[in-house]
Amino acid sequence: MKLTLTALLVSDYDHAIAFYVGKLGFSLTADTDQGAGKRWVVVTPPGGGSGLLLAKGSGSEQTARIGDQTGGRVFLFLETDDFARDHARMSAAGVRFLEAPRHEPYGVVAVFEDLYGNRFDLIERKD
Repeated sequence: MKLTLTALLVSDYDHAIAFYVGKLGFSLTADTDQGAGKRWVVVTPPGGGSGLLLAKGSGSEQTARIGDQTGGRVFLFLETDDFARDHARMSAAGVRFLEAPRHEPYGVVAVFEDLYGNRFDLIERKD
């Protein structure tokens, strides 16, 4: 078995695609109209791995959780082989980092937010 997708609640498909593809450099790997305003939208990071299913929140319970699926904790971990390159590219694209890069025993890391406020680690692990 393997984990292939993580559902991420969004308020607007096109805005989410613009962020993940345009600012983070992900690929749009699926965008299928399912009728009634629903779409099957999947984005994947450039290095492969598990994708994100961008799921438009419906109803008050789901929409209340957009941007805070984990109670303010880091939700996802985006691993890179060149932290400086990707941090600079993402910063130039307008990605909001919540801290300066930190050097930890396990590697270089900085927390950033997506367009809804979900927190991610950008991390380059030490070998």
